[in-house]
Order: sequence, then C-alpha cells, then structure tokens
Amino acid sequence: MKFLLTFVLLALASSHAFASDPSPLQDFCVAINDSNSAVLVNGKFCKDPKLAVADDFSFTKFRYPGNTSNPLGSKVTTAFVDQFPGLNTLGIAMARLDFAPYGLNPPHIHPRGTEMLVVVEGTLYVGFVTSNQLNNTLFTKVLTKGDVFVFPQGLIHFQLNIGQANAVAFAFLSSQNPGLITIANSIFGSKSLINVDVLTKAFQVDNKLINYLQAQNWFDNH
Repeated sequence: MKFLLTFVLLALASSHAFASDPSPLQDFCVAINDSNSAVLVNGKFCKDPKLAVADDFSFTKFRYPGNTSNPLGSKVTTAFVDQFPGLNTLGIAMARLDFAPYGLNPPHIHPRGTEMLVVVEGTLYVGFVTSNQLNNTLFTKVLTKGDVFVFPQGLIHFQLNIGQANAVAFAFLSSQNPGLITIANSIFGSKSLINVDVLTKAFQVDNKLINYLQAQNWFDNH
C-alpha cells in the first residue's frame, strides 16, 4: 500500500512538472495591467471576474492580412496572452501566418509550447529538426489547403511558401505564452553581440563572415 501511494504521488507530481502551463483553478482570469485589481496568476493580474465582458474573450486582428512587404516576405500576427488577455490561465494561443510568394517564416523555436499548423490557402514547405539525441534529423512535408502539421515543443522549425501565390496558415499553440526564439536573430543580432571567437568555432567559419552576419539588420516578422 505504501508503494502504491508513493507511485501515485510521484505520478501526480510528474504530470504537473511536465505540463506546459499550470491548470487553472477558476473559470478564467482576464489579464489586466492593474496591480490593485486582484491576484497575480501566470504572470498577469486578473480582472475581477464580475467585471469581465464578452470583448475580453474576442480577438479580431485575424480578419486582416499581415503586411508581407519585408525582407522575409512573411508576417506573423500573434494572439498570445499579451495581445489577447482572455487567454490568461487557459493554456492555449494562436497565430495567423501570411506569406508572399516564396516568403519564409525563418527557423525558430517556441520554448514553452507545441505548435499545430493548418494551411488555409497556398502551398507551404514546412519542417522541424530533432534534438542532438535523435541525430538532428530533419522532418519535412509539403502542405496544401486543409493539411495539418505539428511541430513538437522546443524544436527548431520553419515554413516556406513554395507557391507563386500568397499563402495563409493558422497556428495553434499549447501555451498562453509559448515564447519565440528566432535562431538567426538571436545568434547574430543579440544585444550585446556574442564574442566572434565563440561563433567562429561554433560554425567553423572565419571571423569575416561572422562580422558580416552580425552587421546585418535582422528582421523580426512578428
């Protein structure tokens, strides 16, 4: 009986340890930037539930295409908790991805959430790379309208429009704040810059190339 009780307690502890977001203990917690409002949950103050309105649970910015006139030819419109306060404590988020022909959402990771992508217009070449443990294996797929692809949490992934027309996709993420680390921006555009000696050894290139890359204006399409 003691062994069974210990096993159950460990299982319950593990389920909480590996969850993306903590489970809510209330119906909702609309985020509000007011320290006098109430309790702090998941890094956000909660509006008094009695003062919540329908607009707190509505997001309308997906109505409009994102501006893809930029070096990447893509625009990601996020509905994370910072843009959509009603998501606070609910453990989910969304994004709209717009692509010009041959537009790219560059390699990036979401450290706190798994992403599921559905294509609603156009043709996308998508993929992710596994960790060192699985030999950095690349999984790719060409998606068309109605197709779905999942990117596991924390793995490098990307989407490229390989069609001659615009493409649109929607992403669903398993965290209210999945986070975003764009690989090139983080490595070559950090504030302050990473020591050149570190990057020349890491990438096995000369310092002229690293200096060139660090001098670029790395664009953020979010």
